[in-house]
Amino acid sequence: MTLLTERTPAERGAPPRPSLSRHPLRAEAVRGFAPWAGAAMTLTLVVALAAGSERWQGGWAETRDHVHTVAMILGVPLALAAGCRQGGRERRRGTEELLATAVRGRTAAFLASALPVALWLVAGYAVATALALLATWYCAMGDRPHPGTPLADAVVLACAALTGQVVGRLVAWRLAAPLLAAAGYVVLGVVGYGDRGSAGHLSPFTDHPSDSVPVWWQPLVTVAWTGGLTAAAVLAYTARRRTLALLPLVAAAAAGTLLVQTGDGLWRTDPLARRQVCDTSTTPQICVNARYKELLPQITGALSGMTSRLEGVENLPVRFEDRRGRPGPDEVELPMITPIGWSVVRGRLTDPEEYAWAAGMTLQGRGECDGVAPRVAAVDDAVEYYLAPSPLRRQFDEQYARGSAAERAELGERLAARERLASMGEEERRTWLSAYFATRDECGRNGVPEL
Repeated sequence: MTLLTERTPAERGAPPRPSLSRHPLRAEAVRGFAPWAGAAMTLTLVVALAAGSERWQGGWAETRDHVHTVAMILGVPLALAAGCRQGGRERRRGTEELLATAVRGRTAAFLASALPVALWLVAGYAVATALALLATWYCAMGDRPHPGTPLADAVVLACAALTGQVVGRLVAWRLAAPLLAAAGYVVLGVVGYGDRGSAGHLSPFTDHPSDSVPVWWQPLVTVAWTGGLTAAAVLAYTARRRTLALLPLVAAAAAGTLLVQTGDGLWRTDPLARRQVCDTSTTPQICVNARYKELLPQITGALSGMTSRLEGVENLPVRFEDRRGRPGPDEVELPMITPIGWSVVRGRLTDPEEYAWAAGMTLQGRGECDGVAPRVAAVDDAVEYYLAPSPLRRQFDEQYARGSAAERAELGERLAARERLASMGEEERRTWLSAYFATRDECGRNGVPEL
């Protein structure tokens, strides 16, 4: 009895089948410098964002702007340095001449080395951006995410890595990478914060108000501008026919011209910032910018003590408003919500008592008066104390009590005015407050009612 066994191709006299070769991009992507560059990008951006998280968490526009700022100011220099270091790798290894004899063309060889670094840097940026968006999502105040800017920033970072690769291959100097990163940091900082002329609109990093949004085509033109310049540089270095670099260069010139001619029109006020969300159950009404509509219940609660004491009082403004510019004739400005990080942190009022005091001060008026008479100051202090006293009022009173004779006399006059206002009956106090708020814009003493 014979056993049948399968013979190998070599035993049958047939040539062995060739093994499947792996794509060169895979080897570059999973080993070596590229993954470390991506990890460095994530770590750099996350640390920078976490250091100032109270200034952006809760507002989608603020998150967009802070992620954009750190990606451009820190991420672009890092991408330039990483690409430059990768570009000088063959020179450091002494394998330039060996690679020059390879069958693969210069453009393909360049991309096989440069693309993994660029992709890993973009992946690192994507991780940091996703973490920032998640950190804002749980305490968002009513705005909406802005995806256009992060997508454009990802392309800018990839372009910076490819540009750094070109520089690394051309410049045979060990300090080329850190110096290129420093130059990128300085140029972006100067152009982004200092240049308000034509050149400023060509920079991928520009400073703008947080209540503005880019026009829909601005990210696309920015990608065409930076991508065209990068493609022109790569083709000028690698292509056999260097005239091919003219095609992306023309596209970049057209995009740059559009950016310069449009100028400040690249950004427009967010439609949400023009709209108010109001609580009409109070007097005055309380209106907040629609970007922060989720904050309205907190603000209404913080001002509830003051608004309850103003029930039935006449000559009050119709509403507190929260938008750009001066308030209308029947409006008063709501205390500032922005910039985030002061009165509002992570979607919460930091000090409701202080916020209510600030609202009472704007309601009283006389903010444009150079000075008021001592009697008027005592009356204003009594109204402030009755509506929403400052959390620091006790400390101020103690300081005046330890002061000079004039300060002690002024404190006594103020305490007496507070007592007289508090001792009034409900109807009498309502009538007196109506007369008081009729003079809220007067700086003289004659129109203000006595206490």
